[in-house]
Amino acid sequence: MKYFAVLLVVLFSATILQAQEKWSTTRKPVMGNYSKLPSELNSWENPNKATRTVYVNDMVFTVGPNIRVLPTANAQQDEIILVRHPTNQNIMFGGANTTAGGVYGQGGYITTDGGTTWTGNNLLSPFTQNSSDPGPTIDKNGVIIFTTLDSPGMVAAYSTNNGVSWSSRVTLQSGSVDKNFASTDDAPSSTYYGRSYAVWSNFALGQPPVVFSYTTNSGVSWNGVTQINTPPGGHYSQGVDICVGPAGQVYVSWAAPTSSGSFTEDYLGFARSTNGGGAWTVTENAYDMNGIRAATFNGWNFRVNGFPRIAVDRSGGARNGWIYVVAGEKNLAPAGTDADVVMHRSTDNGATWSAGIRVNQDPMNNGKVQFFPAIRVDETGGVNICYYDNRNYPSVGDSCETYLAQSSDGGTTWAEVKVSDHAWKVKGEAGLGTYGGDYIGISSGNGKIFPFWFDDKTGTMQAWTCAVTALPVGIAGNNNEIPSSFELKQNFPNPFNPNTSISFNLPKESAVTLEVFDITGKNVATLVNETKAAGKYSYDFNANDLSSGIYFYKLTADGFVSTKKMILNK
Repeated sequence: MKYFAVLLVVLFSATILQAQEKWSTTRKPVMGNYSKLPSELNSWENPNKATRTVYVNDMVFTVGPNIRVLPTANAQQDEIILVRHPTNQNIMFGGANTTAGGVYGQGGYITTDGGTTWTGNNLLSPFTQNSSDPGPTIDKNGVIIFTTLDSPGMVAAYSTNNGVSWSSRVTLQSGSVDKNFASTDDAPSSTYYGRSYAVWSNFALGQPPVVFSYTTNSGVSWNGVTQINTPPGGHYSQGVDICVGPAGQVYVSWAAPTSSGSFTEDYLGFARSTNGGGAWTVTENAYDMNGIRAATFNGWNFRVNGFPRIAVDRSGGARNGWIYVVAGEKNLAPAGTDADVVMHRSTDNGATWSAGIRVNQDPMNNGKVQFFPAIRVDETGGVNICYYDNRNYPSVGDSCETYLAQSSDGGTTWAEVKVSDHAWKVKGEAGLGTYGGDYIGISSGNGKIFPFWFDDKTGTMQAWTCAVTALPVGIAGNNNEIPSSFELKQNFPNPFNPNTSISFNLPKESAVTLEVFDITGKNVATLVNETKAAGKYSYDFNANDLSSGIYFYKLTADGFVSTKKMILNK
C-alpha cells in the first residue's frame, strides 16, 4: 500500500496528508547505487522435497513442498497477488512489488503447467522505478492486464503472450492514487462478458473515495474514471478489492478508516453493479469492523493493515453467488484481544451480511496473531483463506508461518493446516524501514489450492507458493472408491525427520485405533481411537519430541491387526 509521496506533496499540505494516510513515506527511494551486500545473498535451498499429508478434523490435506516462484538473490519481492486464467487452469500469473538492486518495479511470475514450474521477470518493462501495488487479472482471451501505481498516477499495460512482452502503458488517472486491484468478467452468459475492471482510491480528494475504470478490448483502451462512493464525515476509503459474480455482477469492498488518530479500519464499505459499472448500489457501512492497522506490529519492525479481501462462489453449487469478505481484526467479537482473521458472508448479493466468523482456530486471546488474509472460493465452492500466523512460537516478536484455512460449508466450520515448511522473523525489508508488503495472494485450479506469500527465509524477501489439496476423509487422493480389504501401508517418508505420513484402508465402518510404540513397547502416540467410515485415510505423525531410533505403528480395526516398523533419523 504505497502511493506517490512526491505527487501528494504537490497536491496537499502536510497536515492533510497526515490526516488521510499515516503511511505517506513508503518505499523510500534508495539513496545512491544500492546493491545488497554479499553476506545478504543467501543461496538458501529448501531441504523439503516431499509432500505432507495432514489429517485435520474430517479433512485430509496434502501440502506440497514450498516453491520460490523466481529465486533471485539480489531482488526483493513483496505485496504479491496471484490470478488464474479463466479457462486454462494450468496458467496462473503472480504480480509483486520488487526492489532489484537500486530499482523499484513490478514483477511478474507465470506458470503454464499448473504450478510445477515458474518463470518471470522482477522488472516488467512498461513500468518505471516509481511503480508499486500490483493489480493483475487475466481476461477471457488469456490477456494479462496489469494495473499499478506509476507516474503519472494509475496506469495499465497488457501482455498477449503470458508475460513474455508487454504493451506500452496507458494512464487511467493522473495524480494521487492508492491501493488498486483488478478483476474480469469471464461469465459467458453475462452481457458484459470480457469486460475487465480496475478499482482504487482517489487520494486527490480530501476524503478519498473509491473509483473505477474498465476496458472492453483487453486493455488496449480504457473508459473514463468513475467515482463509486462518497465517504461519510471523519472517514475515507482505502484497501479496495473487487470480484465478479457468476452472472457478471461486479462486487467491490473497501475499508473505511478514521481520518485521524490511529486510522483504524472502522467499518466495511460495499458496492455492487449489475450493469457493468454503469450504476452502483452503495452501502457505506455494510458492517462494523475494528482493523489491526499499526505502524509497528506485535513487537516486529513491520507495519500491517486491516484492509478487506473479497471473493464470490462461482461453482454452480448450493452456495453459488455467495459473497465472502475477510480481514484482520481485533477487540471486536468474534475477534479477540490479539489479531484474528474474521470473515463475513452475504447470501443475497451483499444486501445483508452475517455476523463475523473467526477463521483461525487457535485459542482465543492467547497472544498469538493472524494477519494479511487472502481469500479464494475454489471450483467446488470450498472457501480457502491463507494468512500469516505465529501461534507456534512462544513470545511476541518471535517467528511466523503461513496457514491455510478451508471450509466446505460456506464458512460455518473450518479446518486449518500449516502450509509453509519454514518460518521467518517478521521484519521490514532492507532499506525500507517498517515496510514489507501489504498483502498476500491465493488462487486455485485443477483441484489444488495455491497460497501465495512472501518471506525472507532465504536472506531476502521472496515470493513463495505450494500446491495444497483439501479432501473429506475417505476420498483422499481424489479416489472415492471403497477399499476391498483392510490395509496398513508403509509410512512415507521412511526414514523420516520429524514428520511422516501413515495411511490405511477400511473396507467397512470400523472401530479403529492407530498407535505408535517405541522399541520397548511403550506407547508414545495414539493417532486414532474412534469409529471411522469405510474409506482411505492418512495421518501425519510428528516425532519432534522423540529421539532417533526404531518405532512401530499398529492398526487395529474390526479384528484386523497390522504392525509396521519405521525409523526416525534426526
